[in-house]
Amino acid sequence: MRPTLIAIALLGTLAACHSTDTRKASPAAAAAPVSVPTTVTADAAFTDLSRRALDGWLRLSPVAATQIGDHAYDSELDDLSATGRQRGIDFARTLLAELDAIDATTLSRENQVDAAILRNQLQYGLWDAETQQGWATDPQVYSGLAGGAIYNLMAREFAPLPERLRSATARMEKLPALLAQARANLDPARVPKIHAETVARQNNGVLGIVDMFIAPHLGELTQAERLRAQNAISALKAAVAEHQRWLDGTLVPNAKGDFRVGQAIYDQKLRFALLSSLSRAEIRQRAEAELKRVRVDMYAIARGVLKGRPKAPPLPDVPSDAQQQAAIEAALELAYADKPARDQVVAAAEAALASATDFVRTKDLVTLPDAPVKIILMPEFQRGVAVAYCDSPGPLDKGLETFYAVSPIPDDWTPAQVDSFLREYNTRMIHLLSIHEGTPGHYLEGWHSARFPSTLRGVLRSGLFAEGWAVYTEKMMADAGYLDHDPLFRLVQLKFYLRTIANAILDQGVHVDGWTREQAMDLMVRQTFQQEREAAGKWVRAQLTSAQLPTYFVGVQEHFDLRKAVEAKQGAAFNLKAYHDQVLSYGAPPVRFVRALMLEEGIE
Repeated sequence: MRPTLIAIALLGTLAACHSTDTRKASPAAAAAPVSVPTTVTADAAFTDLSRRALDGWLRLSPVAATQIGDHAYDSELDDLSATGRQRGIDFARTLLAELDAIDATTLSRENQVDAAILRNQLQYGLWDAETQQGWATDPQVYSGLAGGAIYNLMAREFAPLPERLRSATARMEKLPALLAQARANLDPARVPKIHAETVARQNNGVLGIVDMFIAPHLGELTQAERLRAQNAISALKAAVAEHQRWLDGTLVPNAKGDFRVGQAIYDQKLRFALLSSLSRAEIRQRAEAELKRVRVDMYAIARGVLKGRPKAPPLPDVPSDAQQQAAIEAALELAYADKPARDQVVAAAEAALASATDFVRTKDLVTLPDAPVKIILMPEFQRGVAVAYCDSPGPLDKGLETFYAVSPIPDDWTPAQVDSFLREYNTRMIHLLSIHEGTPGHYLEGWHSARFPSTLRGVLRSGLFAEGWAVYTEKMMADAGYLDHDPLFRLVQLKFYLRTIANAILDQGVHVDGWTREQAMDLMVRQTFQQEREAAGKWVRAQLTSAQLPTYFVGVQEHFDLRKAVEAKQGAAFNLKAYHDQVLSYGAPPVRFVRALMLEEGIE
């Protein structure tokens, strides 16, 4: 699931949006509170409030609005100046006051869910703007906005090319001001060096987007428009070069911030980011228990595939830790031997996606999407955090492609580094990656979720739900017999699940317990069998992010718990496809709310 772009003054996790049109109110109306007559029902008052919240968010966050599919602000750019941030803070406080005035217990159950999500998001945005202050400490905010400002306009054909080029020209003219705001806002003493170095490498990526999507098509414009676009490109190149000099000469050498956020910030952020029923302690306890259980299951599979093979390690009924380790590693070597060539990773992902889709259709596991999906190379400005992501269109943009993006192997990697990567992303792992990012994972889930009528719920789509669902589908497909019940596929699936478990432990270990790189690499390489390149990349990701890596584990635990509860309630009447379609029918709120709606539990 692709991280989305939003003004830091609001810091929502704006993701997909749904079909209800929220663009009818004027900007002035969106920002101003409305006095609701006492005769208006609570549901009507909340509907009005949520509409104005969305109108205001989209007006204040034009880059996110484009991604969502509202194109009223395609020529505008987010304002992250002190004045712009204060507008976002004031807007959020006004909305919270109005939300407090509505008795949530009198709302419909669907609106109770939306109200809880809205409250959490408003509080999260205020907390980030005033306490975490990402606008002053994280240069990724600005590089993400700069790249997304152009990429979101040009990657999908939501409007005729000349129209999108004109909007891109207007945004290119404003990007030098955004980069200047970054230099004014960021405090090198509080910026972690890893953040500074990463953005210094990404900075020129926005020019790569211009070269790929804009420069070759300037002939589509009139002569006057073409001249304006060329001038905007020239000014942007100069601004990016100036910003690069500042990154290299000022920010990177003086970046002294601690990438470890500490327990107080972490616990607050975790509650906002996950909106889960599990506490940090419960997450850690579950993850450590699952780590032990899954290794036992992997050893059992290893004994089966290694039995009778020459030079197989000892395979006793009750192994020592060292014997368990050696057996699982030896079995995994059999899977690592089947890997794509360096230049065939994308082709392998395409074939795997087709295979997974055919299997879901044959087994009738869940309703399949009727919208297109395309595998692409990850844009340069988004590389360096994850190997792959799924980028669904904003559902206000109907019928457009979903992108399953894969990061290319860096040109400067040594043969040993390339081999390490391809051992990790072996043929069976690419099948799992395509299940996770494509079908029946993120791509399928995003299509289902976009059909829910609440625009608010779509904009505030839960990463916990989405990532948990994607991990859930990995096990579900293996349980259903994908790849003819291949034991090595099941072994690799469990290894992939170990990465999910390790993510949750790693995030706490780094940001709360002060783990060193050596401790992190031991968890990933030895305990959860990750290759060095994968583990090294995840170590960087753990430094660049916080409270995001646990979404996979916490989300899948809640999905597992939900399915178990529904199976227990329905007994022999339980139908897997009907269950999947129902789970996906609620627009991807946090899993705890899906559970409440399905099992008729209270909504907290």
